[in-house]
Amino acid sequence: MILDNLTQWQRYTVLSPRFQPAFDFLHKFNGQLPTGRHEIDGDHVYALVQKYTTKPAKDGQFEAHRKYIDVQYVHAGRETILWAPLASLTQVNLPYREEQDAALFALVPTATPLHLSAGQFTILFPEDGHVPCCLWDQPGEVLKVVVKVRV
Repeated sequence: MILDNLTQWQRYTVLSPRFQPAFDFLHKFNGQLPTGRHEIDGDHVYALVQKYTTKPAKDGQFEAHRKYIDVQYVHAGRETILWAPLASLTQVNLPYREEQDAALFALVPTATPLHLSAGQFTILFPEDGHVPCCLWDQPGEVLKVVVKVRV
């Protein structure tokens, strides 16, 4: 898991050649694209533009992916993302489904809250369980881009 400001994006392109187009997209994102999927490099790299109201963490569940790394960027608003190592997520709510590239898990008391405000991103690898879209201190509107980067 990595948490940083978008101004530091260039230091992470060495992690994978697919991070360069992912961060190029985020760097140019101006908030004007409609919600939904936007192609960057076919199924290798694509963006999901999302708008939502944050919710209490107790209403969420952990998710984890196998085929994609998430680069979650908050363009406007702020949210909390709960993080925990995948190995600590022992209660499976929904077994892994390849079509959705996701498994769902129960909340754990050892989760670490990551607070993201506008201009910040987190990189979540397959070993990183996460609960996105959680309120920081009160519900708020968020405009976020999740770039899916194929492992």
